[in-house]
Amino acid sequence: MLSLRHFGLYHWKSGISDPYASPIFLYAIQALWLCFSGCVPSLSSASQLPSCSGQESPLKQHSAYLNTSSPRVAYNVYKAVYAIAHSLHNLLMCQPGSGPFKNQSCAQSDNVLPWQIQYYLQEVKFIIAGEEVNFDLKGDSIPYYDIINWQRGTSGNIEFVNVGLFDGTKPAGEELVIQEDMTMWAGDQSEVPVSVCSASCLPGSRKAVRRGEPVCCFDCVPCDNGKISNQTNSIECTFCPEDFWSNKDRTACISKKVEFLAYDSLGIALTVTSVVGACLTIVVLAVFFYHRNTAIVRINNSELSFFILFALTLCFLCSLVFIGEPTFWSCMLRHTVFSITFSLCISCILGKTLVVLAAFTATRPGENIMKWLGPKQQRAIIFSCTLVQVVICGAWLIDAHPYPSRNTKYERSKIILECSVGSSLAFWCVLGYIGLQACLCFVLAFLARKLPGNFNEAKFITFSMLIFCAVWLAFIPAYISSPGNYADAVESFAILASSFGLLFCLFAPKCYIILLKPEKNTKQKKNS
Repeated sequence: MLSLRHFGLYHWKSGISDPYASPIFLYAIQALWLCFSGCVPSLSSASQLPSCSGQESPLKQHSAYLNTSSPRVAYNVYKAVYAIAHSLHNLLMCQPGSGPFKNQSCAQSDNVLPWQIQYYLQEVKFIIAGEEVNFDLKGDSIPYYDIINWQRGTSGNIEFVNVGLFDGTKPAGEELVIQEDMTMWAGDQSEVPVSVCSASCLPGSRKAVRRGEPVCCFDCVPCDNGKISNQTNSIECTFCPEDFWSNKDRTACISKKVEFLAYDSLGIALTVTSVVGACLTIVVLAVFFYHRNTAIVRINNSELSFFILFALTLCFLCSLVFIGEPTFWSCMLRHTVFSITFSLCISCILGKTLVVLAAFTATRPGENIMKWLGPKQQRAIIFSCTLVQVVICGAWLIDAHPYPSRNTKYERSKIILECSVGSSLAFWCVLGYIGLQACLCFVLAFLARKLPGNFNEAKFITFSMLIFCAVWLAFIPAYISSPGNYADAVESFAILASSFGLLFCLFAPKCYIILLKPEKNTKQKKNS
């Protein structure tokens, strides 16, 4: 039952003088009473609503206003009133000459301004029901919150249980206090409820929101290659700088691995092969020089043989330029030295092929071709053929010379140091000219392969050019499809393979006769 005593209306009825009996207050009480009970005091004859007896029950739709089980709002109002009261008290107790305002003045008690109240409000500090109430420098109250957990009771109803508090007056890290025994569900006292949809995404991954679900529901997607995230629950992964790559866990950027044809197992193997080839060539050169007056050396044009062996030595050694970190000068020398030395070698073989062909053709009556292929003419042929290659290389270096470059397109996690050819047209012109010389030698040697004579080396030139052309025809697709240091290894291998082919095909049969069959190394044997 609700009585008028709850609102002090008994003062109004009895006519007792009281501050609460002011017209404004009485009007407010009447309005409130009308809202709660649906009637008006009996003295309000102007209203058409029924008169109140003083024993009415409150209407059900407004019963929440009388619920005193959770007095948090009223308690906050209580603290606010006390804070204002303390502020006014401190303001009125101010002594002139020691005030906080300009010239140490105090506020006028009959004309208090809001900002003056605010100043004293920030200085307020008092205790209510064991709770300390004060404000920070910005005028905000120090937070003190109860933590309420919605729980389902044994009967199925929802209960609000105080499971902890947040006290902003405590030191950092100690503000939050949780009573873990109070967070258990009433239906299952062995499980702590978890109020998250998805677990946190660890560093190295990013959050991907699930479409049609709350924002707290997401999937953890690993970062792509070259991206990292070094924080928990990252929204996106960030790219690594150009010269860096993500580590295995995608949590940090590390320097990209730099690769080139170094002196590792492959580089050492190529180096040893190159040095061995050069040494074998020098040994053959020494054997030919020592036996330079024998028939097999003299008849097969010892001068051109020495030129070929010298060029082959340079061919073996030029493969060393392809090994090691590319520099400006090594890139300039790689293809130019290789092309000029091979052109010199093939030019010498071409001159020897012409001499062999002319020597056996000149044996016919009335023909004197050898006078056009004397030593001077042979040197002129070698010089002219090599000079063409030198001109091509010179134009290449002047127009668009090779240069060191950093290839990051083939494999983004690595930096491949390589020599860019500069001008692809010049590069293929250089190889094309060597191929043209080799084909010409092959055709001439093939025509002279069946000419008589024990020391006729046309068939050996044919085999050597056949091996040479096969190696370089296989080189083209392998070079195009091989990246970076593998392209250098392929080119170095092609140089060594073709050089060994020329060395063994041209000089192994002669060395066999010179060293193991000296009885055949006679002029009579040649004429027989």
